[in-house]
Amino acid sequence: MSWAYEFPGQGSQTVGMGKDLAGAFPEVREIFGEVDEALKQNLSKLMFEGPADDLTLTENAQPALMAVSMAVIKALETQGKISIRNTARYVAGHSLGEYSALAATGSLTLSDAARLLKTRGQAMQKAVPVGEGAMAALIGLDVDQTLEVAGDASEDGQVCAVANDNAPGQVVVSGHRAAVERAIELAKGKGAKRAMLLPVSAPFHCPLMKPAASVMADALAAVDVKSPAVPVIANVTASSVIDPVDIRRLLVEQVTAMVRWRESVNLMTEAGVNTLIEAGAGKVLTGLAKRINGDLTAVSLQTPQDIEDFLKRS
Repeated sequence: MSWAYEFPGQGSQTVGMGKDLAGAFPEVREIFGEVDEALKQNLSKLMFEGPADDLTLTENAQPALMAVSMAVIKALETQGKISIRNTARYVAGHSLGEYSALAATGSLTLSDAARLLKTRGQAMQKAVPVGEGAMAALIGLDVDQTLEVAGDASEDGQVCAVANDNAPGQVVVSGHRAAVERAIELAKGKGAKRAMLLPVSAPFHCPLMKPAASVMADALAAVDVKSPAVPVIANVTASSVIDPVDIRRLLVEQVTAMVRWRESVNLMTEAGVNTLIEAGAGKVLTGLAKRINGDLTAVSLQTPQDIEDFLKRS
């Protein structure tokens, strides 16, 4: 069996996430306490109790999701003596999940990852005034068809770009609201099964995020980045990265570039990975893994019971 760990991105957050883990494992409470201290914010209370509108704010959702992912990893290490260093061939994370992957492999400290994601969330939200940008999911088109749609929708200096290549037939576009709305109509004309706006607060992973990329370049330059214990698959290139200089550069590029998730999963499977372990809130990546490659075993670990069952099987 060849494992890789994957870490979810924004959208997987829910009120109550991590609460059962904290109740079951003292080491998880330490993780959440360290994140709270790093941010000078009672983020764990917001995670456990809400309100949902505050948790959904980009600057809160991003470090919160990373914290839950790291809690799962810490519980595996403490309860089952299972470490990424000894069991993983690769790690990968979807968008903000790439920071979780880097923290899990020792490339970033937990505190630095939390602060970076807080900064990233704030910068991404400020990059485009609320209401000017949008994102849409185009279901039933492949990435080449979506690139054509995005190009045709980009009129009058307005941006429309492919933001996420998530799985065969599941691609997301991002940009100016009017351009994204044009893309929805164009996609329907090309035979998309569904095309709909997503409930997001900013147009992530497109050139409109350039101001946020500049902020992250400065923030990343100020932290220590180490070589990860196992190779990390970068969103921008869908290839493995271990050099700290490359890690910094690709994290900056990631803010405006497409998340090449389908290719990332394919790279891992082509290298012999047969089991993907999603560590953290939700089951989005587990579902995508099955759409990308039906032969993959995909496991979601987000509750104490999930961890207990996984350790019994391992």
